[in-house]
Amino acid sequence: MARKEHDTRTSLAGYGHPRFWATWLMLGIFVLVAHLPWALCYKLGEWLGALFYRFAGSRRDIAKVNVALCFPGLSELEREQLVRDILRNVGLSFVETAVALWGPDRKFKGRYTLKGMEILHRLYNEGQGVLLLGGHYSTLDIAGRVMGLNIECDMIYRVDRNPLLAAAMARARETYSGGTIPRDDVRRLVKNLRKKHRIWYAPDQDYGVQNTVFAPFFGIQAATVTATARMAQMGRAAVVPFEHYRDEKGVYHVEIKEPLQNFPSGDDVADAAAVNAVIESVVRRHPEQYLWVHRRFKTRPEGEASPYAPRRKK
Repeated sequence: MARKEHDTRTSLAGYGHPRFWATWLMLGIFVLVAHLPWALCYKLGEWLGALFYRFAGSRRDIAKVNVALCFPGLSELEREQLVRDILRNVGLSFVETAVALWGPDRKFKGRYTLKGMEILHRLYNEGQGVLLLGGHYSTLDIAGRVMGLNIECDMIYRVDRNPLLAAAMARARETYSGGTIPRDDVRRLVKNLRKKHRIWYAPDQDYGVQNTVFAPFFGIQAATVTATARMAQMGRAAVVPFEHYRDEKGVYHVEIKEPLQNFPSGDDVADAAAVNAVIESVVRRHPEQYLWVHRRFKTRPEGEASPYAPRRKK
């Protein structure tokens, strides 16, 4: 097995300063939660979701705007229930992330299904790296752990403003993934794709106007990064959609699909629309499990106002 390339930013050394003590305490709580029985984990997650709905007013309001924009056919009562379900899933995702990052392997026995592995093996034998096209679904880290239990897969991560939290989460992911890659390390990402690695990637957030085009998402023009096509081209990789969700029995389902055809096409808008269409198709099946608490439509075409309330100054 090839030696993993660890990012030096995942080292946990040098965080003894008192300003990091609260983060260390939080990490200790995460590890404790990761070892709780599943039934308690779900109860805790639902309790957190109820707290978020009641007290995280700005995030709740963002979800309400997104739901109204993307599901205009729902009644007011249906939209309100969907927002409640979204915040419930946000709460569950906090607990599930702790389990995914620090829980023992035995917790996942009989807890998931995984389909489409033959597609990844076939592409590897054909000499292709794989860019796994995912989205910010609430079961994001659980899906990463499921993949890690069955096949090596690199993960891209964003360097959090709290360096200790970012390092701890990335280091935990390194224990079960092929490796971790900071989002800004394009050179390593392309290098790994050319070495036939599989890399998880989620391009479904609004990063502003730089290196983006407007493409439809739920019928709304959304600022969409062009990096998916660029990385696939530079890395000579297949772009493989995969979806994941939690069912009503608490079983996690991960499914890998056939790679996108004629991608990249050379048309940035068409490629961005294809990426958004893949993510939208998954979200429509499980809308409550998507991270609607982010300002997906904050960047607007010229002359169009943002649908969200201005951020409150701290």
